[in-house]
Amino acid sequence: MHSTLNQANSAGKGHLRELMPALKNKKYFNYGGQGPLPKPSLEAINESWEEIQEMGPFSNDVFAYISREITKTKELLASMCMVTPNQIALTENVTSGCILPLWGLPFKTGDRFLISDCEHPGVVAACKELAKRKGIFIDVLPIQNLRYSLAQIDDLERVFLDLIDKYITPSTRLVVVSHILWNTGQVIPIKALGDYLKSQVSKPYLLVDGAQSFGQIAINEEAKIADIYAFTGHKWACGPEGLGGVALSGRVLTESQPTLIGWRALKNENTILNSTDNLFHNDGRRFEIATSCVPLLAGLRCSLGLLEKEGALIERSNIIQQKSAALWLELSKIDLVEPLLEGNPPAGLVSFTHKGRASPRKIVQKLGTSAIWIRDLVEPKSLRACVHVTTDEGEMRSLIEAIKAIKI
Repeated sequence: MHSTLNQANSAGKGHLRELMPALKNKKYFNYGGQGPLPKPSLEAINESWEEIQEMGPFSNDVFAYISREITKTKELLASMCMVTPNQIALTENVTSGCILPLWGLPFKTGDRFLISDCEHPGVVAACKELAKRKGIFIDVLPIQNLRYSLAQIDDLERVFLDLIDKYITPSTRLVVVSHILWNTGQVIPIKALGDYLKSQVSKPYLLVDGAQSFGQIAINEEAKIADIYAFTGHKWACGPEGLGGVALSGRVLTESQPTLIGWRALKNENTILNSTDNLFHNDGRRFEIATSCVPLLAGLRCSLGLLEKEGALIERSNIIQQKSAALWLELSKIDLVEPLLEGNPPAGLVSFTHKGRASPRKIVQKLGTSAIWIRDLVEPKSLRACVHVTTDEGEMRSLIEAIKAIKI
């Protein structure tokens, strides 16, 4: 075990870990829930807050400052998504990034949604409510049992597209799927899916949940081909909670009407009462609402910059894959443990089952008494450990030994 984990740990520079207070007193494997915030990012947030207060929170000077902060952040996010800044809307979380543009699209009675069986409950619930209100039918795409390793990506793409072809209908107007499945850790071939959907006569919209992808793998081709690609800064990007974004296609910006409406979506607040023209911006701002926490923008940009100092995105992704492969291998050697994927995970999520009598929740609680933090999942009933560029050999060794010690 030592040689496998040590080899994985030798990749990466390791400087970022030293800047994260949350990693000093625990073994942390919950990046898929929330990443630790580096101290410089917290300082950047505080400095931005102080600057706003010094200028006056409602003054001409501060309005220009806020505009610059928004512009810099959107330009950075747009470059990561391979779209224009006008296609980016800032959001508080992935769910609002998915739902606000979705609810404004021109669906009609009899349309069908195709939703994977691995989507987050919040997104599923919103789709079901929209379907109930508009008389839309929901079909379920069964992908939970796709358990392909990193080396089987070509096989995965073929099987996945065969499934899509089987479940899509001429009435399908929306396909909903995550880039990385939050439960099994499977990476879905979004680019191939987008190309396939463009060939369909009905031209279904493609909504992608990027909660587990942003900050750990490249998303540019996927965000560019999706109609709605929503992501958050507080997971793998290790930014502050309460800030995310969504990349929107040209047709969504043209065809979707705002649903939850506030002043940020308006072209001109002052003439709103008597105006008969289109009230809303024609870019991503039409899905932004009202006052939000501007200092978080500096925090997210700082975290993304610190990640870049650990290496280019492709380099970081390779490091994550090495670490997840090492953890997968050691877990697979434990008699009572069975990883969900059939081989090396394609990303940093390593999900597994434990065949003992203890429930996943009890195992999480037991590990927590030793300051080892993973999470339990309900569907499928399993455990999930996430490794990042900041994960070190000692953490993985502690997790493996603690799992081995669970005999109940």
